[in-house]
Amino acid sequence: MAYLESQNYIHRDLAARNVLVGEHSVYKVADFGLARVFKVARPETKLPVKWTAPEAIRYNKFSVKSDVWSFGILLFEIITYGKMPIALIYKGIAKVGGWMVDKGYRLPQPPTCPAPLYQLMLQCWSAEAGGRPTFETLCEQLETYFETESSSYAHAQAVVK
Repeated sequence: MAYLESQNYIHRDLAARNVLVGEHSVYKVADFGLARVFKVARPETKLPVKWTAPEAIRYNKFSVKSDVWSFGILLFEIITYGKMPIALIYKGIAKVGGWMVDKGYRLPQPPTCPAPLYQLMLQCWSAEAGGRPTFETLCEQLETYFETESSSYAHAQAVVK
């Protein structure tokens, strides 16, 4: 996604169903049917509401930052082993254009989700698109997070031995 961002592309349908998992932990973003170069809109397109940023739902305003919102939902899907973010529908996003999201509702922290990863999700779900991180920043944060987790795990293993 950082590469797409650097090439001025917006995916517009980032979700677990559109990420291919290969051997040796190789993951590829797929299904570019809704992808566009920045600033191009197609209002007649049906949107994947549960993954779509509030400004995209309300104003058909897509940007890399709306993809970042979707990435936060993708992280939720990953950490919950594919659980659908159905709570968004029940909280009214589809019925009233994001009313509950506008009031500050966000998906709850899954029980299996470490607090730092959930904080990253919340950054992705910032109400204002400008408050969301770039994919480059997300890459750096995730790399740091996993390096820290790996070293903590290795340290814990050494203590146990």
